Amino acid sequence: MYNIIERGGRLIIMTHIGRPCNKKRKTLTVKKEESVDPVVAYLQRKLRIKFAVPQFPVTEKEGIHDIDTSINWLIHDLRNRKIGGIYLPNTRWFSGEEDKGANMERFVVQLAGLADVFVNDAFGSWQPHASTYYITKYLPSYAGLCMQAELTHVREILEPKHPFVSIVAGSKYDTKIRPLTEFYKKVDVLILGGVVYNTFLCAKYNVRMKGIEESDIELANVLVEQDKVENKILELPSLVETDTLSGRYEGQYRTINTKDFSGGQQYGYVVDVDPASFETPEVRKVLESAMTIFVNAVMGMMPAFWHGTSKMDEAIDRNTTAQKFFGGGDTLQEFKSLWPGLYQAALDSPKYYLFTGGGTVLKVLEEGDPFALPTVRALIENGEQLRLQNERSSQMRM
Repeated sequence: MYNIIERGGRLIIMTHIGRPCNKKRKTLTVKKEESVDPVVAYLQRKLRIKFAVPQFPVTEKEGIHDIDTSINWLIHDLRNRKIGGIYLPNTRWFSGEEDKGANMERFVVQLAGLADVFVNDAFGSWQPHASTYYITKYLPSYAGLCMQAELTHVREILEPKHPFVSIVAGSKYDTKIRPLTEFYKKVDVLILGGVVYNTFLCAKYNVRMKGIEESDIELANVLVEQDKVENKILELPSLVETDTLSGRYEGQYRTINTKDFSGGQQYGYVVDVDPASFETPEVRKVLESAMTIFVNAVMGMMPAFWHGTSKMDEAIDRNTTAQKFFGGGDTLQEFKSLWPGLYQAALDSPKYYLFTGGGTVLKVLEEGDPFALPTVRALIENGEQLRLQNERSSQMRM
């Protein structure tokens, strides 16, 4: 933002927050807790300039239909430097943002009419929506400085220094299947956590844990069979089982060990990796000898079961030679919350890089090429069109 203003530009910012669109019910709900107001308040406090948030009519269950002409007054004030910037409402409040028909087309045209240039600095938003993809059909479009840095660093994961260790966790197994398959091909060692790990263990040992779907266990059998041959998955042996998900209560949780698993056993909720897992000789050796480490993982059910995640961050930091990549909103949030000093040091350390979009990194690994992301592809195609237009203009002048 500073770079644009320093060059004489004026800012209109847009972003999405949450998932206000219920695709099953085909309804869109505008809620205060998903507004951009907290973001605007933060920017105004940090930058000491005023941002205006335009207000548009909201239709119940349909969101905002149009960017109406009332915004023209704000654009007039923006051009005359009476305000520092305009911050549009949550883009997912607009009915055209995730639509593919007339609503989307109208919304994109209205967005494009506000500005002269589009800059995409949202690496984490790779889905082809109106404000990230289709707008490039109407405006000269460029990758922002953060986007450029993310694309550069994701190359280091696609072409890592070995040994390459990846730590991946998640609350759903089915959404991680394809990324896990691609990760498995590239890594030397894969460490799993969360529901993803629980599902893998259920499939491998033929045990059952509360909250793990049978359909996911069936899917995990493929990874189990693959690992029997290649042996890349490093087990974290000690886990935390609890009787309740409502909190961490003395007497209601305990440590269990994978060496005690046998077919047909039933377990309660497995909600964390016991910190002792990261102190086993095998796990320590793998993490301390790695040259590249990628983390998209929260090991436990937050906020009550944070101990495994905290120990994981500590264990990774002991390796002072590896290039360490952290990615994903939850991953970074917990890193910052559990180790605030280390998090701040990581922001400035050449040995760490914190991706703004962990899910996007997984998508890049799935595709095998960062430039295959729809939003990035759109920027490249826009640049090609601009180049051809400039060539034609030069030929006409000649």
